Amino acid sequence: MKPAAAKKPDPGAEVFAEGVRLLRRNPAFAALPVDVCRTEKCELAPPGGWAVVDSDGTLHVNPRRRAEPEEWAWVLAHGLLHLGFGHVPAARGTREQPDDHTAAARCAVVNRFLATFPVGRAPVVLPQEYPGGDEEELAVRWRRDGLPPPDVAGTAGTADRDQLLVEWHGRGRDPKDWETAFAAALTRAMSTAMDRAGGRFDEETGERLPERPWTRALNWFVSSYPLLGGIAAGLTLVADAELARAHGISVAAVNAEAGEVYVNPLRRYTDEEWRFILGHEMLHAALRHGERRGGRDPFLFNVAADYVINGWLLEMGVGEMPEGLLHDPQLKGLSAEEVYDRIVRDERRIRRLATLAGKNRPDILGAPLDRGPRDYVDLDDFYRRGLQQGFELHQRGRGLLPAGLVEEIRALAHPPLPWDARLARWFDEFVPRPEPVRSYSRPARRQAATPDIPRAGRHHPEEEVPRCTFGVVLDTSGSMSRPLLGKALGAIASYAAARDVPAARVVYCDAAPHDAGYLPPDEIAGRVRVRGRGGTVLQPGVDLLERAEDFPPGAPVLVITDGECDVLRVRREHAFLVPRGSGLPFTPRGPVFRMS
Repeated sequence: MKPAAAKKPDPGAEVFAEGVRLLRRNPAFAALPVDVCRTEKCELAPPGGWAVVDSDGTLHVNPRRRAEPEEWAWVLAHGLLHLGFGHVPAARGTREQPDDHTAAARCAVVNRFLATFPVGRAPVVLPQEYPGGDEEELAVRWRRDGLPPPDVAGTAGTADRDQLLVEWHGRGRDPKDWETAFAAALTRAMSTAMDRAGGRFDEETGERLPERPWTRALNWFVSSYPLLGGIAAGLTLVADAELARAHGISVAAVNAEAGEVYVNPLRRYTDEEWRFILGHEMLHAALRHGERRGGRDPFLFNVAADYVINGWLLEMGVGEMPEGLLHDPQLKGLSAEEVYDRIVRDERRIRRLATLAGKNRPDILGAPLDRGPRDYVDLDDFYRRGLQQGFELHQRGRGLLPAGLVEEIRALAHPPLPWDARLARWFDEFVPRPEPVRSYSRPARRQAATPDIPRAGRHHPEEEVPRCTFGVVLDTSGSMSRPLLGKALGAIASYAAARDVPAARVVYCDAAPHDAGYLPPDEIAGRVRVRGRGGTVLQPGVDLLERAEDFPPGAPVLVITDGECDVLRVRREHAFLVPRGSGLPFTPRGPVFRMS
């Protein structure tokens, strides 16, 4: 008796099984409790197609079809999406099948979704673009205009209908809600992906890591506090004990340039206290305190901003303020700049205070910590838009906000004018334009149409012209760069020419003043020779202008310097033109224009 021949393996079945495994790697599809039928006896399998899905939750596959594993994964995903989108809902009793137009419209919607949610590879060539609209809109359009080509309808690679409504066969169970089951599975899949991207997923155990209190506090802002929710969603929270120790961060710090908040994970605070801490750092970044500091002392301005922010957070009831943070009710209603002017008088005592970064250390970092490459965005636009949108949402029912915070948010909605535009306004206000007057003592040319009618001419009175001038005290020390000098002098010359200023009094200063006298606008930036390149002493140049008998007493003075100069006292209207990021070693009384 011959032994029974061993059954040969079915290569098609092995390839199909690999396609099923590829599909199950997607958590959204793996969570759907469906069956797969691939037998020769299956009466519902499409003879000319790939697969059919019925409302009972079964995929009927044509066993004679041959395809790659990636193609089978796509076909199965197509059928499961029909279930998840509610195209074949489960129900008891006799079912009425959808017409050809509805079935084709549903397939087009499924294939359009698969184009953005890739699973495997389609076994047929599909169009690059699909018509817009949902299933109902497409079905109505195609009933009117006729069915589109099969590749647009895209019924899983076959002209046979791949959606089948059957009577629910679940014994003693209610019909399955496939749409809700798929939505729940998709939500879990997206949550897992976000946890994995955020480092909150343990790859070894396949479980979600416990949420840290600072992470819960950040998520609270995103979900429950719209004023700062947009800012919180765009910031990166870095909880690294070694990084905090290396940079001396006691509790927390922020760098607005990198969009990162650094926290010390070894510190123990409640969820409410972490909310206060993160809200504190987010307001530092959103209100651009690092850029607003200018030439002020970094730590003292940080302390001034802390007093303002902590008062606002207490007034808004955001979390609980940890012990030891800076707060003074007497400073309520003041801006950070106003608080700075008060505390700078008692610098020795303020130096003993501590921010969230530690004693005598600012928690507004001037540069991002070294953590490798990052992606940067338009920071001004990000913070301004996030805070403005959060403010609009907050007004819909989250309560009142401190008046000072509202003023700063509204100020952020209107970006400041560039330095050259502000300088032009200063010229308009303090440098009068010589106005011509009409007089018959200087008749004008007669018009050809009316040669017999004399008309008055225009001229500038002699007493008017000298008044329309200004003085320039130019720092020509070694610390002033040539590009900076050129930009400053070019701006002054253009504004003087635009306002018809006949000449400006220019004084160059380094170790001693050099009087260049009155120069016409075209010579201020062109043919002027800078003589001095020594130290920086500007007061003699200011005194020279103020004592000059030929310099009008009401003419303003513009001081151009890099900030590395002596303390100045100017007794007339004046302004300063300095590079961006530089400061003055004294509190200026006139406006300061910072060149970018």
